Amino acid sequence: MRPFTILCLAALSSSITVHGAGAQEQFENWAPLRNPFPSTGGGGIMIHDYDPVVVDGTCKTLFRAIEPNGTVYRNSIVFDAVATQGGVLCTNGKWRSLDSDAAGTTPFRVFIKDGIRRGSPE
Repeated sequence: MRPFTILCLAALSSSITVHGAGAQEQFENWAPLRNPFPSTGGGGIMIHDYDPVVVDGTCKTLFRAIEPNGTVYRNSIVFDAVATQGGVLCTNGKWRSLDSDAAGTTPFRVFIKDGIRRGSPE
């Protein structure tokens, strides 16, 4: 075998070993999504009415973010929907306000399987 071929095979073997060494996240181990739940943004804000559904390759829902003083913000969010582990992982969430021009992203993810929605532990 030529030295270049041996080097390429060694690199491929190494990348497979490293990739296989990491444990795959088990989404079914996440706790069921509760209503309300704390915002990933903190500040005591609670997220209400969060009920993502899968539509045309995305997960989407309307929801309310409520501050501790009672101020309510109406929002929508759209995630990428990724088929995995027999369900759908809603990831790469992009939210926007329905009342203003506020918008952003979230690290929060949702896993939907057999009608149960589970929220990421982040």
